[in-house]
Amino acid sequence: MTVITASPATRPPAPESEPMRLTNGHLPKWAPWAVLVGSFAISFIIFGILAMASGDAINIAGLVVVAALIFLVLIFVISTVVEGRRKGVDRLVTGVVSSAFVLAMVPLVSVAWTVVANGVAGLSAEFLSSSMRNVVGEGGGALHAIVGTLLITLAAAIISIPIGLFTAIYLVEYGKGNRLATGITFLVDVMTGIPSIVAGLFAYAVFAIFFGPGIRLGIMGSVALAVLMIPVVVRSSEEMLRLVPNELREAAYALGVPKWLTIVKVVLPTSIAGITTGIMLSISRVIGETAPLLITAGVTASMNYDLFSGRMMTLPVFAYSQYMNQGIPAQAYIDRAWAAAFILIIIVMVLNLVARLVAKVFAPKTGR
Repeated sequence: MTVITASPATRPPAPESEPMRLTNGHLPKWAPWAVLVGSFAISFIIFGILAMASGDAINIAGLVVVAALIFLVLIFVISTVVEGRRKGVDRLVTGVVSSAFVLAMVPLVSVAWTVVANGVAGLSAEFLSSSMRNVVGEGGGALHAIVGTLLITLAAAIISIPIGLFTAIYLVEYGKGNRLATGITFLVDVMTGIPSIVAGLFAYAVFAIFFGPGIRLGIMGSVALAVLMIPVVVRSSEEMLRLVPNELREAAYALGVPKWLTIVKVVLPTSIAGITTGIMLSISRVIGETAPLLITAGVTASMNYDLFSGRMMTLPVFAYSQYMNQGIPAQAYIDRAWAAAFILIIIVMVLNLVARLVAKVFAPKTGR
């Protein structure tokens, strides 16, 4: 048998790699950004012509909305023509989701920027180290409100966290198929939608039965906030406990470990990160409440470290009272209100950072 091999001179040349083109069925990475810039340019031209015709300034919000709509239409059409309908729909949905995210961030960024810009002007060493006792007009501070907020929120957490956590443990570990557990779940769902003012009225009514009408105490505010915290703690803890695999429980039972010890040593350590995050979210949810604290803790200009004696000021109530009861000069009261709001945001941010740190430290280790 004779094998005929082609000489190198007679072999066909290898095809050279062609550069990526629009006809290759894939848009280059810069294409969506170019379409976005072009969409804003078209929208700017449209609104610029309308502004010159009417003599008004350019509507920035309308310009952004129209640019987003133009971008969605263009990216869908171009991608469908070049890449096919499936990829075009994918890019359209991606654009819609990204636009929704940006739209959701607008009020958040706006609120944060407004509070920071106005709150920094009212911050000072005196504001953080003094109260409003015997202060009229300029000067004074919110130390009594900061202390009151921390004490009332701490007492509310001490009341609500054990109740909420033990309730969640009962619902997940002991109450499966139980009528009592069904009733508790229904009541927790109802409590989730209770208005904050109703919680304040409930706490006031309970204490008024024993101490008479007109009573105002810091612990009353803690009870009102605890009523709002308990359903959030129950729901978040319940979901985290349900995420623990049953195999871990069964492995502990197989070793002869009692159920209560399995919960303490296996279930809770596995879900402690999520439970901590849920608890911090519940604290962040109630720390800014104003209506229940107006009814229960009241308003005062002096320091008060005793939850069981006298009125106690909090940061939300302080900001409200400063803004609503402006004196002379009015700007001093407004600055104190914004500064109190800024301090409150800082406290909430610190709590969330602590929650993330605890979740990271106590999260189950998956490696060896």
